[in-house]
Amino acid sequence: MPNHDEFNRDLAAAARDMQDEDNSKQAMERAVVLATQILPGCDAAGVCVVYRGERVDTHATSDDALRQVDTLQHELKEGPCLDALRRQETVQSNDLSVDERWPKWGPEVATRLGLLSIVSYRLFSTDSTLGALNLYGKDRSAFTSDDIHDGMALAAHVGVALAGAQEVEHLEKALGGRTVIGQATGILMERFSLPSDRAFSLLSRISQNKNLKLRQLAEQIVRTRAIPKV
Repeated sequence: MPNHDEFNRDLAAAARDMQDEDNSKQAMERAVVLATQILPGCDAAGVCVVYRGERVDTHATSDDALRQVDTLQHELKEGPCLDALRRQETVQSNDLSVDERWPKWGPEVATRLGLLSIVSYRLFSTDSTLGALNLYGKDRSAFTSDDIHDGMALAAHVGVALAGAQEVEHLEKALGGRTVIGQATGILMERFSLPSDRAFSLLSRISQNKNLKLRQLAEQIVRTRAIPKV
């Protein structure tokens, strides 16, 4: 079992690895693998992500079978991941087969996958819940108090990596929208010999008349090179 100094070094390396990933999905896929490598008792791990404050999707797992586990939580409307997202920041169980909080979900997970222990950590930034990190063990009481504390440190890094990756993705999407709108404006400028402000005004007017988002209209013009009739 690694000592605390070794864990801190592993955690620092894991944080750097997550920051190096290009997008949130890659960062989380790296995180769940690292969790099984640096946390004693952790045999499998997964990350669920909240979209628009409502829908919860499985973003990454160290084992594809865990997707069944998450799907089952949503079907039964019970489970530690849901509790971590909505009730407590950290949810833990030493024996899923008999845990009364999840009378349907727990025994199913224990029977299907042989996973008996879990710790779920809420992932959040300063102003919103992002998702949850779920650590599973095959043994009863697989996680000691030190393991749970160390998992909390990992979850903090995962939350930061997820927030950072999502911010980059949002920025790239916004810049992508600006780029295609600029391209469509350029086509209108060339087609009708218009200055840039007049061409953009024309693009906006067509967007309103066609009841299309500006970006959708711009993508259509760039793709087809055709100007919709106003």
